[in-house]
Amino acid sequence: MVNRPARDALPEASPARTACACCRRSLVETSRFTLGGEVRCLSCAIRYRPMLRRSALTGLVVGTILAAINQGAALVSGDLSASLIWQIPLTYVVPFCVATWGALSSSKN
Repeated sequence: MVNRPARDALPEASPARTACACCRRSLVETSRFTLGGEVRCLSCAIRYRPMLRRSALTGLVVGTILAAINQGAALVSGDLSASLIWQIPLTYVVPFCVATWGALSSSKN
């Protein structure tokens, strides 16, 4: 027979786990993300600078590669159409969003 502590003897959730480390907002009924060893709410997690820096670098590198592959001929020839005005920025935004989504998904509690 295994000795288990009585239900009353179990530790309560620590206050650090129930409040955002940045804004101190309650995290009882909301999503929690652990970034930099601290628990944050979604609003603070999205603004976490080290994650944004990594996502921006990923967007820059992957976006440049994708722009070269997809619009390279038009860029080299100088034949810039109006459609490239929205296609090229999206080529950078999509990898940024994917990297940010991945970081938040892996840090969700």
